Amino acid sequence: MSTPVTLTLGDDGILVATMDLPGRPMNVVGDELMEGIAAAIGKLADPAVKGLILASGKADFCAGGDLDRMSKWTTPQQPFEGSMAMKKVLRQLELQGKPVVAAINGHALGGGLEIALACHARIVVDDPRLKLGQPEVKLGLLPGGGGTVRLPRLVGIQQALQIMAEGNDIAPAKALAMGLVTALAKDRDDLMAQARAWIAANPKAKQPWDQPKFRFPGGDSRSPAVVQMLAIAPSVASARSQGNYPAIQHIMSSVFEGGLLDFDAASVVESRYFAACAMSQESRNMIGTLWYQLNAIKKGASRPAGIARGKVQKLGILGAGMMGAGIAYVSAKAGIDVVLLDTSQEGAEKGKAYSQGLLDKALKKGRTTAEKRDALLARITPTTEYAKLEGCDLVIEAVFEDRAIKAEVTRQAEAVIPAGAVFASNTSTLPITGLAQASARPAQFIGLHFFSPVDKMPLVEIIVGEKTSPETLARGFDYVLQIGKTPIVVNDSRGFYTSRVFGTYVMEGIAMLKEGVHPRSIEVAGLQAGMPMPPLALQDEVSLSLGLHVADQTKKDLAAEGKAYTEHPGMSVVRQLCEIGRIGKKAGRGFYDWTDDGRQLWPELTKLYPVAPQQPGQRELIDRLMFAQANEAARCVEEGVLRSTADGNIGSIFGWGFAPFRGGALQYINAMGAKAFVARARELAARYGSRFEPAAIVVKQAETGGRFEG
Repeated sequence: MSTPVTLTLGDDGILVATMDLPGRPMNVVGDELMEGIAAAIGKLADPAVKGLILASGKADFCAGGDLDRMSKWTTPQQPFEGSMAMKKVLRQLELQGKPVVAAINGHALGGGLEIALACHARIVVDDPRLKLGQPEVKLGLLPGGGGTVRLPRLVGIQQALQIMAEGNDIAPAKALAMGLVTALAKDRDDLMAQARAWIAANPKAKQPWDQPKFRFPGGDSRSPAVVQMLAIAPSVASARSQGNYPAIQHIMSSVFEGGLLDFDAASVVESRYFAACAMSQESRNMIGTLWYQLNAIKKGASRPAGIARGKVQKLGILGAGMMGAGIAYVSAKAGIDVVLLDTSQEGAEKGKAYSQGLLDKALKKGRTTAEKRDALLARITPTTEYAKLEGCDLVIEAVFEDRAIKAEVTRQAEAVIPAGAVFASNTSTLPITGLAQASARPAQFIGLHFFSPVDKMPLVEIIVGEKTSPETLARGFDYVLQIGKTPIVVNDSRGFYTSRVFGTYVMEGIAMLKEGVHPRSIEVAGLQAGMPMPPLALQDEVSLSLGLHVADQTKKDLAAEGKAYTEHPGMSVVRQLCEIGRIGKKAGRGFYDWTDDGRQLWPELTKLYPVAPQQPGQRELIDRLMFAQANEAARCVEEGVLRSTADGNIGSIFGWGFAPFRGGALQYINAMGAKAFVARARELAARYGSRFEPAAIVVKQAETGGRFEG
């Protein structure tokens, strides 16, 4: 029977404890692993054993806490006791009297790093891809295995707060410079050799905080420098998070209080704050969506089953503007040969130069080498010749949002590419089924909607047309994973999912302006709601002229189909500003005046749209912005546009930045409860119009006690 921790005693008297949880791709912190470590600690009582190396039998050291276990907790006592039980073992590890070294061969994150922090030394393989860190805050948690106690005592309070409150990965070289790790190793053999040598050289190792004259690096919570920093830190954190992430406040509180107490008392305080985090709705939202649903998507929950996985070898891109250039960069970065085609050679070369610019910046920051840069650029061929698309597995059209232009490039490309190639459109709003009418092979036509800037935005929305085959969907899905993006799959409709729901956020903000709500109140409400940008500034970013073009195109299309067009009350504002040349950031003029130094609201805005004497409360504004999005997302489920709850939630967070602490647009409704959502939506509908009438699917959930699942 396999055990979670295998023990091997060497001739030198050094015990190697190899963590290798059976049936798991990675080591995760839970009762099973901690029992294995406790058994290893028991062996150190043997006089023949001189020390312990804690190593991993997997590709990574340890990934963090067992979220399956955490998801079953129902009372604060459970996370508190789980946290204290882990810390009891780790405290025994560092106090048993013999040296312990963590031999870190791969990622050590969250609880995995906390285990390493309880060792007297941490030696790490010097691989820039290896990640160290405390990312718990990204799931609404704090390090509950002693991280808020040991880390400040090791690297200082200010640096520890930054590591835990931001949750970013730390490369080995940086970890060494900040004092987080003891030494770097060339490879696994060197790692074990250095670990053995350290044990031999430090037979009576003690943790710094267990030394009689220990002092916090940079001072404890009483020291003037730290007091000054802690006086400012909460307001800085609040300005960034708008108070929507309780884990950040709990991390700061745990570190501050722990900096006034002895080690053991500080550990108890940490467990209390950990329990508060674990029981919070915010953490449940984030774990459910950003862990379980995201992992399900990445494992192919939205991909047709039974179709062999494939890779794109050669990619054609039609249009070398910002989107085409960005797609070329991420594809070449993934090792794909790219043909970047534009109407002029100058335009195509400019598209390639976008990659050059990104790579030159990365080179300056030491994130790439000249050889890697040149190899990536060599994969991009700028051209005006359709003949060079020969042999492409996939072609992505990224030209202007005009049906006639898209139809023409589709025909020209299909005349050259192989019979089995897939053709994709990067349209953000035009229905794929309609665009596929220009294709001689509509079964191989699909939508791949990227987001700008492509090199930074993690999502690709895959749109399935009426005739798109499962094989084509599978190939599109595989390509998105190949370039390191997250795919969501939606069915065809006007605006698909992301553009359609995103539009409700900005348009609701614009409608408020028309009603006489002060523009600053609108923008603050967007940030307080947890959105990354306020609605008026965001509309400026995407451009008012584009919004107007899409609305006019939609109106024409619906008229051609004999359908009525209902204009959003905010659209008249967009039209009016476009008429006076205020078309958005690209012109330096929109709702804001844009300069190289930043942006400020256009002073004349309140003259054009006078501020009403009676202003609504911020909660009313926040609800309008959030309900507009969540209700439209529910309609997308109702109409069959969304295929799964996971696609809806992940698409909303990764696509347009729906407040992550809410867990996504559909989870917003789940967390509130359908009954409460329907009641509030009807209040808003009575005041502001039928667009707030709750989606029929949520009304039914309110009656039956249902929720969005799957």
